[in-house]
Amino acid sequence: MRQRSLFLKCHPRVKDGKEHRYWSICENRRTEDGQRFQRQVIYLGEINDSQKANWIKQIEVFDTEAEAYTTLALFPEDRIVPSEVAPAIQIRLSEFEIGRTRQWGACWLALWLWKLLKLDEFWTERLEPSREGTQWRLILKALSVYRLIDPGSEWRLHRHWFDATALGDLLGPDFELGCKENLYRTLDKLLAHKQALFTHLRSRWEDLFQAKFEVLLYDLTSTYFESDPPFAEGDKRRFGYSRDKRPDCVQVVIALVMTPEGFPIAYEVFAGNTSDKTTLEGMLQKIETQYGKLQRIWIMDRGIPTEETLEKMRQSKPPVQYLVGT
Repeated sequence: MRQRSLFLKCHPRVKDGKEHRYWSICENRRTEDGQRFQRQVIYLGEINDSQKANWIKQIEVFDTEAEAYTTLALFPEDRIVPSEVAPAIQIRLSEFEIGRTRQWGACWLALWLWKLLKLDEFWTERLEPSREGTQWRLILKALSVYRLIDPGSEWRLHRHWFDATALGDLLGPDFELGCKENLYRTLDKLLAHKQALFTHLRSRWEDLFQAKFEVLLYDLTSTYFESDPPFAEGDKRRFGYSRDKRPDCVQVVIALVMTPEGFPIAYEVFAGNTSDKTTLEGMLQKIETQYGKLQRIWIMDRGIPTEETLEKMRQSKPPVQYLVGT
């Protein structure tokens, strides 16, 4: 018999030296992996003994085998329904108010796409929980959903966005982001798996969408930082040609390779003073190393290739075809 067990849960609070008891109706639930957790269904606030007894009488569960509703006592230690229980509870719908509305549909769809791409299978063995219990994989899920639906800073995600959505419920029992530093630590853990992730995604795109990778688009962009040097050794923030018209700010250069349908298959972050013309040869080698030598057509702006690089592409076996904008 499968039941959704409803029960009254007490939330004691001490205010001005006096204990107040607030009540809510909760239910026991299970996640897909079998973990049990409690979900609040209705918040009741402070109620007297008579109201409490009424709620005990009214809450029912549905027995799927008997196909009927069965009254369920709400307190494990209180199975006897009081004799003074009223037969019904009157509710004035006009006095109900909608509060704490949260975004649910878009979050659910994003998690469905995550499942479709089998990213749980990919990340489970690579992002194991910490000894302190930090769920890195679930934090990555939250970050990914956030960037897909309403991209912004990690600070905004932690301070505002997460609590305005149903992600906390959708990600499992008692999930919390924790401190905002956990968001940055999660991102740090991803870099070592970048190449494996792109290989996995390419395989899923082929299975789901019959994606082809013979034609590749290559371009570069940059993003700037309002920070001042000096920086640590190896830091890629440099002054360089600013596409954002902010020559007063340091920046990094980002190279991206993607298909005409918009599927990215590789990216690289270069120092901010990197010339576009010096990036193509390395990206060609990166794609060949990861995906093998195939007959591909590269499409790019005229400011990216040098004549020397184009000659190497023509002499390659098999030759690498290209289309350069004029």
